[in-house]
Amino acid sequence: MNLHEFQAKEILARYGIAIPPGGVAWTAAEAEAVAGDLGAKRMAVKAQVHAGGRGRAGGVRIASNDRQVRDIAAALLGTRLVTDQTGPDGSLVRRVYVEAAIDIDRDLYLAAVVDRQSGRVALIGARQGGDDIEDRAARDPKAIETLLIEPGEGAATADYPGFARRLALEGTRADKAATLFAAVARAFVDLDASLIEINPLAVSAAGDLMALDAKMVIDDNALFRHQDLAALRDEDDLDEVELEAQRHEINFIRMDGDIGVVVNGAGLALASLDMLVDAGGRPANFMDIRTTATSLQISRGLDLVLENPGVKVLLVNVHGGGMTPCDIVAEAIGISARRTGRRIPTVVRFAGNSADYALTILRNLGTKFAEAATMGEAVERAVRLARGEAA
Repeated sequence: MNLHEFQAKEILARYGIAIPPGGVAWTAAEAEAVAGDLGAKRMAVKAQVHAGGRGRAGGVRIASNDRQVRDIAAALLGTRLVTDQTGPDGSLVRRVYVEAAIDIDRDLYLAAVVDRQSGRVALIGARQGGDDIEDRAARDPKAIETLLIEPGEGAATADYPGFARRLALEGTRADKAATLFAAVARAFVDLDASLIEINPLAVSAAGDLMALDAKMVIDDNALFRHQDLAALRDEDDLDEVELEAQRHEINFIRMDGDIGVVVNGAGLALASLDMLVDAGGRPANFMDIRTTATSLQISRGLDLVLENPGVKVLLVNVHGGGMTPCDIVAEAIGISARRTGRRIPTVVRFAGNSADYALTILRNLGTKFAEAATMGEAVERAVRLARGEAA
C-alpha cells in the first residue's frame, strides 16, 4: 500500500524525524489558508500522487506568497500529472501539500528496504539526493552505500555512526544522522514497510537533518496488524478492477493481452506470464489467489477476467496446497461461468491437493475445458487457442 508524501511525513514525525511545517489542501482556497498559517517567506506546493519524478514533471513548485500558493494549487488540482512512473495517462491531482521551503547546506538520499540476498533490512544511502538518484546509481554503483541491520529481541542494531561517516557526515552531523538512521530502521520494522525513502534528506547549516520528501510503502499482507494505516489507503488512486479484486482476497493487475490467467501464488503467476510471453502469447492479467480466499471470492476474481471483452482464452494454472485445494478453484470457475454467462475456450492444469477431484467437479458442472498435465502443455494450448488454432 502506497502512502502519500504528507501521510509518510506524519508517520515519520512520530519517530522523531524532523519534517518542514506544512499542511494538505483539497482546494486552492484551502492551500492559501495553509500558506497563511505557515507564514513562511517561501513555500513549496506539491502535487500528492503516488509517483516519483514530480519535480521534473512540474508537480512541485515554489511560491513566495499566499496568493502564488493559491494560483499554483489551482493550476495543479484536477490535472493529470505525467511522470516517468505514471505512464502516459498520468495521475489525477486531487490534493496538494503546502510546506515551508527550507534553506539547506546539502542533501542526501536515504532509503530502507529488504535486502533479498541476506533477508535483512538494509539502509541505502547516497551523499547526494535528488530525483535522478536511479540514473546516478546505474552509472556509478559505488555512489550507493548499504548498511545491513542486525535483528535482535530489542531494537535492531547496526553501525549507524559508521554509515553516517560513509555519507561524508562528521561530528554532530554524524551523531544526529545516526539517531535518524536508527529511527528509520525502527519505523520500517514496526510498520511492516517494504520501502521508506527520504529523498532529499536535508542537512542544514546548523547540522540538523530534515526529511524534505518522503515515500512509504506498507506490506498489504501485514495491514491486519495496522488498522490505523489501512485507513490511509487512497482508493481513488487505485484501479477500480484491482481494488475490487483486493476486496475479494485476489491480487490482480490488468494487462493488454487476450489470455486470461487464473493462478494461485505470485511466483507461479509470474512464471505463467513469462511462459506465455515466451510462447508468443499475450496475458490479459496477473492474478494471485491469496490462501485465505474462498470459492465465492475466487469466483469474483474470475468475473473480472471474464468481464474483459478482450479475453479470448482462459488459462487456469493451479497447484493445490493445504489452504487452497484445487477443488475450491474448480467450484469458483463454475460459479463465475453461471453468473457471467460467458463461455470461452479454457485450458486447465491442476496439480497437488484435490487435483483429480477438481477435474471431476468441472466435468460434473458441464464445463468444457482442455486438460493439460504440465505448465508447458497448458501454455502451448492456451496460445494456440488464442490464435484460433485447435488446442
